[in-house]
Amino acid sequence: MTERVIIEAEPRTVVGKQVKQLRREGLIPGVIYGQSEPLAVQFENLALRRALRQAGGNELIDVQIGGQQKTVLAREIQQHPTRGDLVHVDFYEVNLKETITTMVDLVLTGVLPSALASLGSLTLALQNVEIECLPGDLISEIEVDLGQFSHPEHALHVRDLRVPAGVTILTDPEQPITSFSYTRVETVTDEEEEDLMFAPSADAVEVIKRGKGEDEEF
Repeated sequence: MTERVIIEAEPRTVVGKQVKQLRREGLIPGVIYGQSEPLAVQFENLALRRALRQAGGNELIDVQIGGQQKTVLAREIQQHPTRGDLVHVDFYEVNLKETITTMVDLVLTGVLPSALASLGSLTLALQNVEIECLPGDLISEIEVDLGQFSHPEHALHVRDLRVPAGVTILTDPEQPITSFSYTRVETVTDEEEEDLMFAPSADAVEVIKRGKGEDEEF
């Protein structure tokens, strides 16, 4: 098991419009909820960015507040719409002995067999699924291998996904997760083909050069 990301936080007393001043000072407001009363906290901006980048979407983070430690998941990350600056982060505190539910992304891996690739492309019809597991068994994504497809009608369903022991998929098992799209081929009718066959080539077209008339301008 990989080591969890650790980040330090401080209790936050500033609320409402006053949090703008926190951000000017390089601090990002947040809240931790889930196992007890919601706790308002603040993080150093760069440290929080680093922790979120390392943890990814579904990795546990240990938040140290004074002498306490809370194991959390990032549930909502608010950013400025144009600058991308962190604005606020919601963390959900987990109980390591209780199962949790979360959404996990599906990711295409591998290469589609050449026989299929020449006919079209395969895409995901479903972007993520809901799973249930203990916090320590969380996974960040589920891979869908393109190499396992043998023909265009070979569709995968949620029931075909493979996950580690301890992880249960809650999404409808009969829901399709892949879709094959044929490459569009332009067809030519017999009449159009005949017109193409008898159309004169550029070399066969005679260009007649004429002088400029009195009323014509170039």
